[in-house]
Amino acid sequence: MGLCGLGTVGQGVVELLRRNQASIDVQAGRPIELVRVASRTPKPMVDLGGAAFSTDLADVINDPQVDVVLELIGGEADARQLLLQAIEARKHFVTANKAMIAAHGDELLPNAYEAGISVGFEAAVGGGIPIIKTLREGLAANSINWVAGIINGTSNFILSAMAGKGASFDDALSEAQALGYAEADPTFDIEGVDAAHKLAIMAALAFDCPIAFPAVYTEGISTLTAEDIEYAQALGYRIKHLGIARRSARGIETRVHPALVPEQRLLAKVDGVMNAVVINSDAVGSSLYYGPGAGALPTASSVLADVIDIACNRAARPLSINGEADRLNMAEVDTAYYLRIPAVDQPGVLAQLAQILSQNAISIEAVIQREQAIRVTGSTSWVPVIILTHRVQEQAMNQALETIQALPEVVGQITRIRVEPLDEHA
Repeated sequence: MGLCGLGTVGQGVVELLRRNQASIDVQAGRPIELVRVASRTPKPMVDLGGAAFSTDLADVINDPQVDVVLELIGGEADARQLLLQAIEARKHFVTANKAMIAAHGDELLPNAYEAGISVGFEAAVGGGIPIIKTLREGLAANSINWVAGIINGTSNFILSAMAGKGASFDDALSEAQALGYAEADPTFDIEGVDAAHKLAIMAALAFDCPIAFPAVYTEGISTLTAEDIEYAQALGYRIKHLGIARRSARGIETRVHPALVPEQRLLAKVDGVMNAVVINSDAVGSSLYYGPGAGALPTASSVLADVIDIACNRAARPLSINGEADRLNMAEVDTAYYLRIPAVDQPGVLAQLAQILSQNAISIEAVIQREQAIRVTGSTSWVPVIILTHRVQEQAMNQALETIQALPEVVGQITRIRVEPLDEHA
């Protein structure tokens, strides 16, 4: 096999192969040999075990000894080009590149399958968690109802720090960057793009539908406050950044956003940089898959698992075998809500809010209005009114919030966070 990219994960592959060579060969039923490595930046300190090295990625594709190409370079366009070249050269392909699979998988994976080329991408979702194999194989006899997960370690670390230490978002992000859990430009992580790539792939596998990354509703965590996390805890919830894919009679919904999760759910207890995915299916019910979502050796473990599958001729079928699927937009989704409404501290305001919600067929589950939370802006005394609602279609909530936001008694921007019970009938 040939390796393109010698960054963190690429070096992890080299180390894991050296460490577990004998057992990997046994699992594969044949020797797995790294014969060529290409990286734009030479890394002479890395022991390649005799593999030839070059700075030209094309050398891996063109090497006649290479029958499996490992793409660990990152970058959507370059990775796509490398996969096209691998298909042309009739070489199997393994990647950890979720952005490339999410953006181009519908186009390229069927082409690879028709050419007799296997494309493995276990490492693209969940790092070391075998979630792709679980959806493709372990639960193959099930009808999947929904998938929900914490699938970005950076966001989970930040929210865990905010909940555990009372840190602000900015302070928690700075800590994540200092520890190497967040990039200098963390946009893809904190705004949900990375999680949306992964969710699009999981939904395609769960529901036999196109990947359709543009259809994923995406919302990040940068506007969350320690105050909202505190109120959520008072109500018995933890705030987590979730990717959710659900199939109903009306269609498939795919969405990434912060959500209140009941504190007794296992997913609510997943902290730090760890990932976890819950899959709900008709035969098994709910099952949880937990582990490191990134890192050199966990991701390398998934990469080499794909190599072993290819060596054993366990070729995966392509995605999108059933054509297009009906997609729900966010306004059509049913969920419950947490609302924080900055309202003037005077009699009758809460009743007014409740009336508007009722007029939009939204029922209230819980309310918090603490006297000690009164604040003063200029000459106006106001208080955050916290409302937890029952499930309702989002378009009804949008209409209600538009009316409430326009009230003169509402003195600031309303905060809205969705609530996900993650029960059997969620």
